[in-house]
Amino acid sequence: MELQRPDIESVGNESLENWQLIDSGGFGQVFKTRHKKWRCDVAIKLLQHAAGDTELCKEANHMARVSLHSSVLRLYGIYRGCPPNGGRDIQLGIVMELMDRGSVQTLLETLSGPPPWPLAFRLAYEIAQGMNFLHEKNILHHDLKPSNVLLDDDLHAKLADFGLSRVSTSVLMSSKEMSTVKGGTYQYMPPESFDLSYKPVRKFDIYSYGILLWSIICGKKPFPDATQALLALKIPKGDRPPCDGIDQTKAEGLKELVGLMERCWDGEPSKRPDFGECDEITKDVFSKHRAGIHDAVGQVKKKLDSQHGNQYPDTCGPPGVNQEMPGRFFGQSESNDNVDARTEMQNMQLGHQHSNTSSPPGFTAEIAGPPASNDTVDIPLQNMHLGHQHSNMSSPSGFTAEIPGPPASNDTVDIPLQNNFSSSARNLTENEKAKFVDKNRAKLIQEVSEVLAIAEELGNLVHSEAYSKIEATPTSQEKMRVLFQRTLRSGGVKAKAAFFDALNNHHPDLVERLGG
Repeated sequence: MELQRPDIESVGNESLENWQLIDSGGFGQVFKTRHKKWRCDVAIKLLQHAAGDTELCKEANHMARVSLHSSVLRLYGIYRGCPPNGGRDIQLGIVMELMDRGSVQTLLETLSGPPPWPLAFRLAYEIAQGMNFLHEKNILHHDLKPSNVLLDDDLHAKLADFGLSRVSTSVLMSSKEMSTVKGGTYQYMPPESFDLSYKPVRKFDIYSYGILLWSIICGKKPFPDATQALLALKIPKGDRPPCDGIDQTKAEGLKELVGLMERCWDGEPSKRPDFGECDEITKDVFSKHRAGIHDAVGQVKKKLDSQHGNQYPDTCGPPGVNQEMPGRFFGQSESNDNVDARTEMQNMQLGHQHSNTSSPPGFTAEIAGPPASNDTVDIPLQNMHLGHQHSNMSSPSGFTAEIPGPPASNDTVDIPLQNNFSSSARNLTENEKAKFVDKNRAKLIQEVSEVLAIAEELGNLVHSEAYSKIEATPTSQEKMRVLFQRTLRSGGVKAKAAFFDALNNHHPDLVERLGG
């Protein structure tokens, strides 16, 4: 295989400390560990079978042509070393962003039902954005489901585990989820895929997205008690999750989302929409509820923290999706009564409005290079950002991608902003904060990942047009450039000082590392 780009970051044992096993199964193991130089926690996924190493190398070239998207989980590098209790054999793995809020699956389990409407609609929108990006890059996810949609600290959705099915069916799969050797999960697989001669195409993901929408709206797992054999028989005959318990008058735009959901799971692939259309419809639905998203996220985070203390030993992504909480989500009855479980939480949000906001834009970024085909697509290992750091270790053989930008820390906790500063940050004046932002502009553009969350925290300092531009921009680096150009430059010392405070809330390790 001809290599086109050198230097994927290679991470060895000398760079890591505080290993903690947080998941294991037939696929292998997932560890939480701390990178000494990056000063942040990361997740390392190790495959059990040596043959997986070869597949990792083969898929690396696909990663080279996939740029970072805000709704896609970051990959920081490739692990090469001997993990704890792993014997003396060198193992190969992937080093990824750690998602402390778990996945959509664990969210639904913890809430014992669906999230508030603003958050449900934003999840639908962000997943559609991320999937549209992957398809435009000629990448098929092949296993889209709640456990493969991870959540950052502000509950933004990030796609994970796209294409790992070629290595181990699904390395993030719950033991209670049924899979096939092709990769997908039975409950989320389209009827045509049960044909032994079927070759996955984009419409596979569209169908899975429709079932995923049902799970988000209803807060349940589809076909919880059905066997593999029964699903293989019933789904091709038209069986779908029940919709009769969904009151489509409960929220503005819900009728349109249910209509999209039913189109996505149509038995005829040609009648399913593409993700560009899904993006547009979900964008419009979410725009009707964007004013309530801040309160919705706040209330959900309080619920999560009250039950987990903001610590998810079984849900630290990219794991965070392998274990299930008995007696909550999967132990629910078949009825759709929980569709209204969000009511109490949303009643706390009445009267809250944000001024100077506009509907979120569509995902409009142009991506070079059209797909080679309208049907078949590649299934790469991962679509994640590689944090570029110079290392004394050589890159694993066969890897070619080089994507600049060191990883940003995600070690945030849900505590008040004023209590989250380091002692040095508390003593900085507004002018000093502004100078910090100006001095580190280039590094901030490269490393800040929670741009939307920071923009939301800045409030009216970010005009509605600037926010819309930031939201429409596909990568974190480009979002940061827009924020600098349209807000920080014109807002002067006040805007930069407010940005510093928000940055210290969402990326405290980064602020400390840069001397703030």
